[in-house]
Amino acid sequence: MELDLSPKLAKNVYGGQGGTYYAWCPNELPMLREGNIGAAKLALEKNGLAMPCYSDSAKVAFVLQGSGVAGIVLPEKEEKVLAIKKGDAIALPFGVVTWWYNKLNTELVILFLGDTKTAHKPGSFTDFFLTGSNGIFTGFSTEFVSRAWDLEESVANALVGQQSGKGIIKLDAGFQMPEPKAEHRNGMALNCEEAPLDVDIKNGGKVVVLNTKNLPLVGEVGLGADLVMLNGSAMCSPGFSCDSALQVTYIVRGSGRAQVVGVDGKRVLETTVKAGNLFIVPRFFVVSKIADPDGLEWFSIITTPNPIFTHLAGRTSVWKALSPQVLQASFNVAPDVEQKFSSKRKAEEIFFPPPN
Repeated sequence: MELDLSPKLAKNVYGGQGGTYYAWCPNELPMLREGNIGAAKLALEKNGLAMPCYSDSAKVAFVLQGSGVAGIVLPEKEEKVLAIKKGDAIALPFGVVTWWYNKLNTELVILFLGDTKTAHKPGSFTDFFLTGSNGIFTGFSTEFVSRAWDLEESVANALVGQQSGKGIIKLDAGFQMPEPKAEHRNGMALNCEEAPLDVDIKNGGKVVVLNTKNLPLVGEVGLGADLVMLNGSAMCSPGFSCDSALQVTYIVRGSGRAQVVGVDGKRVLETTVKAGNLFIVPRFFVVSKIADPDGLEWFSIITTPNPIFTHLAGRTSVWKALSPQVLQASFNVAPDVEQKFSSKRKAEEIFFPPPN
């Protein structure tokens, strides 16, 4: 059975006045289930609160739009209250409790990509809410709540009975939420738009890689990530992950063309990608992208905290390491053809500016 690799948009799962939670469905994007990967997106309106919950999966969160506040509680640690903004990446290890709040007019949108090998459903996140109409309190009897938290029955009834919101609620305009602390960002978040660039090629593109060096928590999550900004009409070198990792890519901005080549040299995907699309490249498959004139930006997770890539074109290409005789014999071409092939792309690396 051939897998459908075509890009997909997220579907509305739940929400209300405070915002909406979207997710990509494994039935529509089978590679999610195959690769044990989950993908979801949270969009909060002004005064929207995504109530405290924990998940059955480790994740990386990436702020696509807006700014707001995140509350994060690592197991047996104090609550961290972070100011978050567009470009922030946050590693969320297994078992972490989070809440998200937006107090501004601009919509706050957060992408979640993660590993579902511990999940109830492969390819999907299941969240467990601490509060709300679907929260943990509502499942226990008043007797259990009273005894566990040493409360009078009337107080227990109030706690259980007044939770009408589900997942996302809208707070009153004057409600005072905790203020973020600057020191709480240390080691918890990295802004990919302000971090030192790992790759910067004039007229080609830029890359920031998220790994255990600049955000140690990704080691606990077991995922690496990168933000790639490809200039208008530039090309990303064909390449593959050589450590058996999957690439899960969300198109943040712009549009372009993508091709993926798999087993037996067959092109398994040729498509146009645009903002909001999610697509997955299987292990060892080769992918390349060409941006449209307005450029193309994407955020990817790779299913290893310190990914290694092999590129097939450019200065660091594997072709450059192979001896001329091997290339000539393998391609079955004359020496002058092999020489023309090998003499190209000696300066450019990973990204290629548009042709003159």
